[in-house]
Amino acid sequence: MIVAESLTKNYGDQRAVDDLSFTVRPGVVTGFLGPNGSGKSTTMRLILELDAPTGGDVTVNGKHYRDHAAPLHEVGALLEARSVHTGRSAYNHLLALAQTHGIGRQRVDEMIDLVGLHDVAKKRVGKFSLGMGQRLGIAAAMLGDPSTVMLDEPVNGLDPEGILWVRHLLRGLAADGRTVFVSSHLMSEMSLTADHLIVIGKGRKIADMSTQDFIKQASGTVVLVRTPQAAELEALLSGPDITVTSASPGLLEVRGLTAQQIGELAAANGIVLHELTPQQASLEEAFMTLTRDDLEFKAADLESEEAVA
Repeated sequence: MIVAESLTKNYGDQRAVDDLSFTVRPGVVTGFLGPNGSGKSTTMRLILELDAPTGGDVTVNGKHYRDHAAPLHEVGALLEARSVHTGRSAYNHLLALAQTHGIGRQRVDEMIDLVGLHDVAKKRVGKFSLGMGQRLGIAAAMLGDPSTVMLDEPVNGLDPEGILWVRHLLRGLAADGRTVFVSSHLMSEMSLTADHLIVIGKGRKIADMSTQDFIKQASGTVVLVRTPQAAELEALLSGPDITVTSASPGLLEVRGLTAQQIGELAAANGIVLHELTPQQASLEEAFMTLTRDDLEFKAADLESEEAVA
């Protein structure tokens, strides 16, 4: 479990993390989302005490990271896959980490096989592709069989097969009762992987809820209605706080009423319905809706800068 309480980090006059409190619980995959510059990477560095907080506190499994006698057995982390000695082989990189914690060679072999690097285990890491480096970073994170796993952009550079493998790995770890905390910019993948979301913007918490509730909150009530009596139904649906849009002939988008309410009204007035479908935003649409005011850079800003240049 990861517990952050009023976590704050300033870099000079810039506040990167602003009074951030959250709990990452075991048994579920918790996604960590936010626009570029929102403070995600800084927060993960604070958890691992790579940076010292300006204020607040954060613990992992009830202790500060520095107080764990064997941290690799408690927390497996991937923050920067390229943080390895480029002249060292993948196998020797993992072996060096293992020897700091009394972990045997058999575990190193198991991790090499787990991430699919068996054929290149003796090659220098400096020659690795981005995806191969990500796999090595995940192997290092899993080396100590930790109860808490924290990964920053683990699918970056992976092909579709690799992304699917990471998804199954993370969900399997959560099913084993481990704490899984993962950031990603791939919203489609997060919607399939994460059970819970913590969303931040400009260092502040925007949302801390289940993925389903997050999407539902941003979606509002939108119902797609297909009927040969669209004009008649539209007239019946008119009212305060209700918006009816004609998407195409015979197709209405209704906001402000549930599918049940629309269906009952249509039935009471003898209107035939061919379709009555509640619409739900994608995770990407929900994310953009709830973070639009927290973007560090916006398209309009960039266009203005280019015009000035």
